[in-house]
Formats: sequence, structure tokens, C-alpha cells
Amino acid sequence: MQLEFIDWAFVFGFFAISLAIGAIVSRQAGKSSADFFLSGRNMPWWLLGFSMVATTFAADTPLFVTNVVRKNGVAGNWEWWAFLLTGMLTVFVYAKLWRRSGITTDLEFYELRYSGKPAAFLRGFRALYLGVFFNVAVMANVTLAAIKIGHVMLGLSPMQTIFVASSVAVIFSAMGGLRGVLITDFLLFIVAMLGAVGAAVVAVRLPEVGGLQQLFAHESVRAKMDMVPAIDLKSETGLNTFITLLLIPLAVQWWAAWYPGAEPGGGGYIAQRMLAAKNEKHAVGATLFFNAAHYALRPWPWIIVAFASLVVFPDVDSLQRAFPDMPADKVDHDLAYPAMLTFMPHGLLGLVVASLVSAYMSTISTHLNWGSSYVVNDFWKRFLRPEASEKELVRVGRASTVLMMVLAGFLALKLESALQGFKILLQIGAGTGLLFILRWFWWRINAYSEITAMIVSLAMAAGLEMYNSRLPESDQLQEWVKFLTSVGVTTVAWILVTLITPSDSDSTLRSFYRRIRPGGRGWKRVIDTAAAEGESISHEGDGASIGVGIVCMLVGCAAIYMALFATGYWLYSETTKASILTVGAVIGTVILIALWGKLDLQSDDPESSPLK
Repeated sequence: MQLEFIDWAFVFGFFAISLAIGAIVSRQAGKSSADFFLSGRNMPWWLLGFSMVATTFAADTPLFVTNVVRKNGVAGNWEWWAFLLTGMLTVFVYAKLWRRSGITTDLEFYELRYSGKPAAFLRGFRALYLGVFFNVAVMANVTLAAIKIGHVMLGLSPMQTIFVASSVAVIFSAMGGLRGVLITDFLLFIVAMLGAVGAAVVAVRLPEVGGLQQLFAHESVRAKMDMVPAIDLKSETGLNTFITLLLIPLAVQWWAAWYPGAEPGGGGYIAQRMLAAKNEKHAVGATLFFNAAHYALRPWPWIIVAFASLVVFPDVDSLQRAFPDMPADKVDHDLAYPAMLTFMPHGLLGLVVASLVSAYMSTISTHLNWGSSYVVNDFWKRFLRPEASEKELVRVGRASTVLMMVLAGFLALKLESALQGFKILLQIGAGTGLLFILRWFWWRINAYSEITAMIVSLAMAAGLEMYNSRLPESDQLQEWVKFLTSVGVTTVAWILVTLITPSDSDSTLRSFYRRIRPGGRGWKRVIDTAAAEGESISHEGDGASIGVGIVCMLVGCAAIYMALFATGYWLYSETTKASILTVGAVIGTVILIALWGKLDLQSDDPESSPLK
């Protein structure tokens, strides 16, 4: 494929605008670590929401969805659609708590919530474990997608792609800090969505595809169109498919697993955005907008391209024949997405390439800024150089972005597919999710609980993988069996450790409660003990909106799922189902607006709040 002048104009124009934004805000970002990592805690909900959506629109996301659809159909997306429950719980219960904490990173939470050396150890260790190890793993997965896109669309070798893509991302991230990331993300999301929709339109109009009606009538596509997997009790394969794709994600995965961007109770770069918000209302509004756009707005353009790819490239062998120079270990179903983009006309081709570059840069820049915030605030400043100046902290943050990008590039060369990376991260985080949900509302959880969950979940993931590798493929444990085993063992382990280890000091627990005011019966012992000693730490109405928050979570999930499925049925031309679901989505939205005022959200600037 050869890009023409108009295509390169789109690509270089995008690079120029992104770097210009980074240069303009670099002076403000370099003033202090708070400006570099949190933009002065004064960001509006809409900008933060766009940034969250843009960050999760990574270069590997359309490849991941394509892989899922080609293998398991539309219903296979429940592996990540189930995380909507996690996201909406964060919106209506935890977003205000994060913003109320006033901390710089979510790892600072550990020494706010727990006490003593275990808390300090946990903070420092997870700064490197999450900020470097996990962060590099996620960036490697995204860079793997860039390698495949770069080879298919530009004829670049893996090393050439890594060098070009990572250089631009590092320069941009190191200059502008979070403020530059947020402003550019607004542009990146618009460009990325235009490219995704344009790719879907062109894919449907290909002569081999012949339009939507003919696409959905194709035998290979028709078998993949169901949005909910069928229950086939007579077939072991059918039963395993239902359990893996729907039952486990909806019943267990959403609350039991930790996954970057979908952490139970919030965390990572989602928490970073909430902490950067103007106030609690803006934190809640940002995460609500993110979840609605992430699950209801974006999936269908990718799904349509995946359907069309089944017609043009029906199997992996056809992809290998089409791209014989692609290394064999990089050829999988996810390669079908960039393969379909080779049919784009010039002009639109440049826009699509720019959209994929924007998706890559948005995710990488966020992870570099977020990861370096851990290294700087929770390791360097906390343990190595407490007296470090603000300029030194910014320099260390910029240096750490370069190091993490280099490590991610090397790891990307070892991975094979986006789906592989997703499953690895999901397995490692199995069993830790419930702890992250309960630690805000149960005083007894301590640093030893989290250390245990982290160690046991990692050990279980490694142990089960080693066990499976020694068995013939036909005898290996199913993915859902491994996941449930990890969840069960890890959850039992951290609960037992919680009950047999010393609780945190009363002073730490009381200080945490006074600042956060979570409410709930899980803090009754701490409140009663303080009252008996003549200290009142509770306020009337603490936790009163928890019940309303849970109701909003359920209503919000229903509304977004109905909007997601309504879009699909409109595309399928099933107007009755589409109409009913559309009305349901509108009713759910109206109910959420009515309940908004009962969520007990604090705002210093009520006129600018998302729902006033």
C-alpha cells in the first residue's frame, strides 16, 4: 500500500497539532508535579470524560474486538461488556470518594487508609509493580497492534514501527504532562471515531461485501450476529462457550477481577482523572460520560468491520497469504482489522491512519503519564528523595516515561495477539476485585489483605499456566475454570489474612473516615469506639446516598446496555426490537437525571456541573 500526498497531509497534520499542544502547555506542566500529573485539580467533567474514552480507544482495541467477533461472534464481547457493571459502580459510589480524598495518585490511598510499615511497603511496591510492570504490559499490547498496523498499512518492520510510534508518544507525553494529554485526547477521540466510522462504511461498500443487507445474509456472518450466547446444554463446547462468554463475566468477573481501566472501585488512570476534577460532581460526571461512550457509542463500527473481514478474509490462512512478509507469530484473527483498512480510498486512508495513530498516542501518553506519576510520587519522592524539588520530580517523571516506553517496545516483540494480552492481565488480577470494593467500607481490611491478594493472584496465574502447559491440549483446564479457581483461592486467602492480622491503628482509621465519610455498617465499630472516647467522627447523612448510588448503577447499566443493543438491532433492520430498546434507554436516562440530585455530591461550582 502506498500513501499519497493527501494521506500524508492528514498524518503529519495530526502530528503537528499534537506536538504543538504539548509545546504550548509544557511551561505550565513543568511548574510542579501537581501540574504535571493532575493539571492543578481544576479540570471539567467533559474534558476528563473525553480523555477517559480516548485512552481506552487504543490502537489494539479494534484489533481485539475483531479477534473476538471472528472467533466467538458479537456475543464474545461480553468478556469486556460485563465491566460496565464495574464502571457504573465506580460512577455512582466511588468517584466522589476518590475526589474527596485529595490525594495525588491512587497509590497514595494506601497510607491514607492503612497504617505503619506494611502500608508504606505496599505503596512503594505497587508503585513499581503497577507503574512499571503492569503499565509496560499494557503498553506492549498496544504497541503490538501498532506493529501489525504499521506492517500492513505502511510496510514498516516491527523495529521501525516501535521507533517511530514510541518516539512521538514519548516526546509529547514528556512535554505537556496530564494537561497536554487531556487537551489532545479531545481531538484524538474525534479523529479516532471518524476513522472508525469511515472504515466501517467503506468495508460495507466493498464489492465482495455488497452492503449491509448482503453482509448480514452471508453464512459466515449470520452465525456470529447473536448478541447473547445461546445455552446449549447438550454440547460440552456450547456449554463452555456460554459459561465463558456470559455467565462468568456477569456473575463473577466484573467484581472479582482487576483490569486496567476497569478496576473495581476505580483506580489507575481513571482515578487520576477523577482526582484531577474540579469537584465531586465533575468527577462523577466524567466517569458517567466515559462509561456511556465506551460501551454504547464505540463498539459497532469495529464489529461491522470485523463482519466484513469474515467475507474478505475468512480464515487465518487467507490473512497469511495476503501478507506473506508478516512474521508468522504475529498472524492471528486480529490482523483482519488492519487488513480491511488496505481497501480505504486515498484521503480517507490518511484519516484512518491518523485515527489509528491518535488512538495509539492517546493510550500510550496516558499510561506514560500515569505510570510516571507512580514512579515519581509513590517511589522516588516517598522513599528515595523526600526533599526533592518540584523541578527534579518533573525531570524524573520525564525520564521514567522514556524508560517505560523502551521496555514496552521490547515486550511487544514477544506478544502475538491483543486477545492474548487481555487474558493474561485478566488472569493475573483474578480474585483481587472484591477487596478493592470493600476496602472503602470495611474497617477491618488492612495492608496485609492487599499484599496477600496481590501475591496469591499472581502465584495462581503462574501456577495454573504451568500446570496447563504440562497437559495435552485436550486435557487442559478451560479458561473459566482457571479464572474461578484463582478467584476462589485468592479471595479466601486475603479474607483469612484480614481476620488473623492486626487491624490498623485507630488514629489512621478515624482520620480516613473523617476525610472520606464513606458511611455504612462496616465502620460502625470505629465510629462507636471514637464516640465512647468523646470523639465524634461521623456526620448526619454519611453514606446516605449509597442506596441511591446502587439504584443508579443498575438503572445506568440497563440504559447503556439497551442503547448498545438498540444500535445493533437498528443495523440488523430489526426495527421492533430496536424501537423498544431505544425507548427503554431514554426512560433509563430520564430516571438517572431525576435521581442525580439525591447522590449527595459536593460542588464548589454548581453552575458548571454536568447535570446542575
